[in-house]
Amino acid sequence: MANTKSNAGTVEVDGTRYDWHLQREPQHTDADGWKGMTISLLQDDAKREALLEFPAPKRLLKGLPRGRHQIDDATIARGVRAALAAGWEPMSRGKPMVFTVDSEGN
Repeated sequence: MANTKSNAGTVEVDGTRYDWHLQREPQHTDADGWKGMTISLLQDDAKREALLEFPAPKRLLKGLPRGRHQIDDATIARGVRAALAAGWEPMSRGKPMVFTVDSEGN
C-alpha cells in the first residue's frame, strides 16, 4: 500500500525494514534559493541514519504555489537502494549520511 498522504512510514527493501519520515518540506532561503524536501531513513535496529535530499519541485522554481508532496513506498524504496549503493552502512556509527537523489528517488 502506498503512503501518499503520510509524512512517515515503513518500507521493506530486500527483506529489511526501513523506517522513514519527512524531515523537511521544501523551503526558500535567501542564500540558496529553493531547497527540496528531505526524507530521513533508518534501518530497524540500526545506528546510522541516511538523509535523502530531493530537488525542489519545478512549480516552486516557477513561482507557483506549494502543493502537497506525494511520497510513496516505491520512491522511498528506490531511495534506500540508492543510498546503499552510494555507501550507506546503516549498522555503522556516526553522523547521518546525506544523499542527493532525483525526484524519483534514484
